[in-house]
Amino acid sequence: MRSGFAVLLVITLAACATVHESYAPDGRKAYTLNCSGLARGWDKCFAAAGDICKTAGYDILDRSDEPASMASAGGNGKSFGASSASTNERSMVIACKNGQ
Repeated sequence: MRSGFAVLLVITLAACATVHESYAPDGRKAYTLNCSGLARGWDKCFAAAGDICKTAGYDILDRSDEPASMASAGGNGKSFGASSASTNERSMVIACKNGQ
C-alpha cells in the first residue's frame, strides 16, 4: 500500500511545472517555468502562468523547446539493459502584466 502511494505522489509531482522566481530586464518579477519531461507539456506551463498571474494576464518573455532523450535502466536491480525515450526540454519565462 505504501509503495502505491509513493508512486502516485511521484507521478503527481512530476506532472506539475516547476517555477523559479527572478526579475525581468524591465524590473518586473519574472518566473521561469520548466515543463520538461514525458508527463509535462506546454499546457502545464500555461496553467502555472495562469495560476501565478491570475486575471492580470502575463507576457511571455522567453520560450524554448529542445528535443532531448532520457535513458532508464532495468528496475529489478539485476538487469543491465537500458532503454531510452524521447522527450523535450521545455521552459518559458513570464512576467505578470500588472507587475505582480
